[in-house]
Amino acid sequence: MSEIQSLARGLKILNLLSQAQEGISNTELARALGVDKGSASRLVSTLALYGYAEKDESTRRYYLGSQVVSLSRSVLNRLPLREAAKPFLRQLMERTGECAHLAVPAQGRVLYIDQVESPATLRVNAQVGTMNPLHCTALGKALLAFGAVELPKTLEHYTPRTINSKRALQQHLEEIRQTGYAVDDEEFDPGVCCIAVPVFDFRGKVVGSMGISGPASRVTQEGLPELAAIVVEVGKALSERVIFTR
Repeated sequence: MSEIQSLARGLKILNLLSQAQEGISNTELARALGVDKGSASRLVSTLALYGYAEKDESTRRYYLGSQVVSLSRSVLNRLPLREAAKPFLRQLMERTGECAHLAVPAQGRVLYIDQVESPATLRVNAQVGTMNPLHCTALGKALLAFGAVELPKTLEHYTPRTINSKRALQQHLEEIRQTGYAVDDEEFDPGVCCIAVPVFDFRGKVVGSMGISGPASRVTQEGLPELAAIVVEVGKALSERVIFTR
């Protein structure tokens, strides 16, 4: 079946906007779509008219609109994994004192679909709907090590601790498979440490990952084994719940 060109271009714009944290200009859109600036302007203006894009008049750059957030919430609320994980995320937060997160793979990245915040004054939150790299986050590395997610083509450097060699990353993923959990030791955000495990369905397939994030001052090397044991235990319990609620 042939695609409707204008609709396809509109969807491509949404994908481009989702990847552009600093927004995207009309000129950049036109270049990415292979159209003239007038056509790009009409396409993105139509998306803005319906709330799927927003224009910053001071910079004349476009961002995703609030209607996308509304649609995302509708999808997230229907995800069976998200519903099944709620009590386990709460348990994870209460037992560790850190923010607990749930994520799934999406578009070559890790998508945060739920979290339970820690009551601590100093805590590490991840907004639901955020998409982060796979290779330098604990949730992402858990998906890479145990799931069918492909290695990223490029390993972007975020901090001095980021692994940006594919060979080193593959060795690291093998270590994760042996220990049963993944750790982000200030590899994505300076001062932030995370621990995560995979979540399996009844087929033994990885459907997501869950874990905790906290300041490096609390998630220390000395306390890592105890925290990791809790994350592994709760992660296994969630997998068992998913297995029996298919």
